[in-house]
Amino acid sequence: MSEAGIRAVLETVMDPEIPVVSVMDLGIVRDVRPDKVTITPTYSGCPATDVIERTVREALDANGYRNVAIETVLTPPWTTDWISDEGKERLREYGIAPPELTKAATCPQCGSTDTEEVSRFGSTPCKAQWRCKDCLEPFDRFKCH
Repeated sequence: MSEAGIRAVLETVMDPEIPVVSVMDLGIVRDVRPDKVTITPTYSGCPATDVIERTVREALDANGYRNVAIETVLTPPWTTDWISDEGKERLREYGIAPPELTKAATCPQCGSTDTEEVSRFGSTPCKAQWRCKDCLEPFDRFKCH
């Protein structure tokens, strides 16, 4: 069982809530070994955790990796620092502002930083709702943590 082969399979497993970003790009996959894949959900109570684990299992099984175990760990907790640069770009292209340490979010529609947070709660627990003051479009922004 090859780690590179397992990683290649996991690159095809998309996040169920953001279908343009793989579980690898989001940093949900923490470790890959020939006998085990370790995953960490974005939140300990993330409703997608079971779906992600099941989808990873199905992808591994379909590609001949039936003997590879899946372990879900909560410590250390997932952080937005684990999102790959490619993942951040895919989020932006999909209309979600990737996490940034700056106070203002960059609008994924027009690129403006003249934005404001509308609600700390977005379409999922890991995102907040923002609005661009220039193009007036609402968008989600990944919360930094």
